[in-house]
Amino acid sequence: MFLAMDRGESIIEGVVAARADGGGERLDKALALASGLSRERVKALLGEGRIAIGGSAAGQASLKLAAGTAFRISLPDAVPAAAAPQDIPLVIAYEDQHLIVIDKPAGLVVHPAAGNLDGTLVNALLHHCRGELSGIGGVARPGIVHRIDKDTSGLLVVAKSDAAHEGLARQFADHSIERAYLAVTAGHPAPPAGTVRGAIGRSHTNRKKMALVEEGRGKHAVTHYKTLERLAESLGGAALVECRLETGRTHQLRVHLASIGHPLLGDPVYGRNPSRLRPLLAELGFSRQALHAAELGFIHPISGNELRLASAMPPDMSALLVRLRNKSAIDVL
Repeated sequence: MFLAMDRGESIIEGVVAARADGGGERLDKALALASGLSRERVKALLGEGRIAIGGSAAGQASLKLAAGTAFRISLPDAVPAAAAPQDIPLVIAYEDQHLIVIDKPAGLVVHPAAGNLDGTLVNALLHHCRGELSGIGGVARPGIVHRIDKDTSGLLVVAKSDAAHEGLARQFADHSIERAYLAVTAGHPAPPAGTVRGAIGRSHTNRKKMALVEEGRGKHAVTHYKTLERLAESLGGAALVECRLETGRTHQLRVHLASIGHPLLGDPVYGRNPSRLRPLLAELGFSRQALHAAELGFIHPISGNELRLASAMPPDMSALLVRLRNKSAIDVL
């Protein structure tokens, strides 16, 4: 793959990389991998007539492209962000002129949306970075490369420059970003360590939820998990589980863990708390999914240095673990 960007004209040019099996790749997937843009963004630009293949206007997203096919993407100027800067305190795990890593608390929404028009991480970043956020996603200065749920705590990387945004997006697209989460599940996963594979898409019965769907009808998703502690033996069981993402889909960990019968404690959408644990959760006031983005590793898109960051478990999850340990004969695996 060759990738070049003419900053003055906002043009991305390159050639499609070869697949291992020598076959053709879908246009949207091939250009997402080559350009660092998301597949959704590629499809939107395709619909706007901003993509050319081999010198001619591109057609359908499903068009198969052979290795070495030249492409040209014309990016529109970023439109002003609708969100307003707000002075919201941030816990910063790392920052330089190209990117910033935030240790997000549970309860903080990443992006403004219906029901959360302000008070979000984007509002806080617009104030903190004062205009130095990437606009390559099509909206000036959002910088958001990936997201974690409102009620999930932990590490999140944000691009401050377009070059950083492109580089980080490519790493997310090729699944080379390392992400480890700590989760507290209902029951004890059996086997205690393993891999969950299952495509994720919108639920057919509730469009506000994600669900496992047939391959080809959703996004391929893979989660690796390992039980760290067995907890609350006397209350029917819970577990501290480390999860590592091979892919990063919406609600992936919540859906995958629920699919093997061990939903996150406190998850109001994908699981029901075991009856014998409900009084303890109510006493603690623990009403969010017990999930924390504890580790984040990636190659700095500009310097090429490896960055590995860790976040301590937040107080509410720590308090939950203390109480669960007091109700259990701890078995560290």
